[in-house]
Amino acid sequence: MDAAAAASPSSSSSVTLPSLKPNINSLSKVSNFKCFTNPTTLIPSRVTLTLVSSNTKKFQPFIRCCSAKPDTSANSDTQNTPHNEPSEEASNNNKEEPFSSSSSLHSGSSSSSTSPSSYLRGLVFDLGPSNSWDNAEIGSPVVKRFLSDEEERWYMWYHGRNSNGEKEKPSHDLIGLAISSNGVHWERGGGPATSGSDVGFVMNCGKDWWAFDTHGIRPSEIVIMSSNRVRSSSAVYWLYYTGCSSERAEFFSDHSLGFSLENPDRCLINGVNCGDGKGKVFKSLPGLAISQDGRHWARIEGEHHSGALIDVGSEKEWDSLFISSPRVVYHASGDLRMYYHSFDVEKGHFAVGIARSRDGIRWLKLGKIMGGGKSGSFDEFGVVNARVTRNRRGGNYVMVYEGVAADGRRSIGMAISPDGLKEWTRIQDEAIFKPSDKGCWDDKDVGSPCLVQMDTESNEWRLYYRGVGNGGRVGIGMAVSEGKDIRSFRRWTGFHV
Repeated sequence: MDAAAAASPSSSSSVTLPSLKPNINSLSKVSNFKCFTNPTTLIPSRVTLTLVSSNTKKFQPFIRCCSAKPDTSANSDTQNTPHNEPSEEASNNNKEEPFSSSSSLHSGSSSSSTSPSSYLRGLVFDLGPSNSWDNAEIGSPVVKRFLSDEEERWYMWYHGRNSNGEKEKPSHDLIGLAISSNGVHWERGGGPATSGSDVGFVMNCGKDWWAFDTHGIRPSEIVIMSSNRVRSSSAVYWLYYTGCSSERAEFFSDHSLGFSLENPDRCLINGVNCGDGKGKVFKSLPGLAISQDGRHWARIEGEHHSGALIDVGSEKEWDSLFISSPRVVYHASGDLRMYYHSFDVEKGHFAVGIARSRDGIRWLKLGKIMGGGKSGSFDEFGVVNARVTRNRRGGNYVMVYEGVAADGRRSIGMAISPDGLKEWTRIQDEAIFKPSDKGCWDDKDVGSPCLVQMDTESNEWRLYYRGVGNGGRVGIGMAVSEGKDIRSFRRWTGFHV
């Protein structure tokens, strides 16, 4: 199978890793990579993959490759509009100006006592225009920063859906890509990303009836690898994502909840649930896809019969309902960790578990590592959407997570671990980042955190997050740490000189 055809936006096929041939044209034509020092072997099988740093001064050739138009197969039909994708009319306006304060969010209701600047504080990415693929909901930001000697480039993968003009019948979640030169002002697309330098939606739901991801996909993590069988420096994106099917997860709990349990979680727009219905729990599982340019993806089939990487636990296990938000971290040669969440029916709270892998494809579960917090705390009813980052300066592991309070309110908390396994300690009882004051765009919930460690003199961190207002409006915001102190974040208000 031609790799470009397998990874085109209109392709619905899935492939197993051994079927990816090493001497394929689209990869072998990449000739301007520099060699990376001491590559680390991850898969000693038919295709050997090595970890490549995503923050290195040697990354300029990779940026150039990401911006280049990929080879396409003559058999690849990129003109067809798959079911549930926005029409090609939206792609006519595929390039949208970077976000500004005149964005459509002003059309939302705000308190008369709240100034426009205060209302929008922290917001860097709003809903798309009315005719775009992401005009009803956005979230799950996965932000990566790439540096070269000449430029700085930011990529953000996120999920979105459009209402098709009918709020009661929104489309399924898709995965999109936006780019930026500073991580604040983003260029987005209203339709599909059709070239290797385009922006817009880049991955659609699975088309096979037996697949685990036919009713929605959300990005969870991007890990950058390269294949020694092609070139030691040919970088490839590995996308770990959550796939959702139409299968309902039925359960009975002895614990009463002060909120409606949903999977995936949905927002409300004008009082209408932007999903398949309030209080429905659909089965979700983790999946994997690979891409050379971050835009054209080929699914990698896991060992589960649905193509997922791992399955839910048995009836009495803590992760028996669903598996969501698989965040993968490279620890050492032959040691990758996946952090994911589910709802522990027996305990009555959300929890995060861990699995380990030698090759990034076959995983072994190790159990639950973090559950609900203290009574009355911001995370009393558990932890979801955890993202783990290895601190480059301290060497320890930092977890930011979405804490669920007894009333369902969401805030962001933090925990640390010396080894990233089971010794996790909350850094404080309070959330490190809370919803805004009443009347602001994110005054109801904040969650889906994504940490980016900067290499500036101030040693600051950036926190990207999904914000939800009391009216149900959603957006993606950004906050910055007070220097290297990651226990305190303030919403971004502008660059300071």
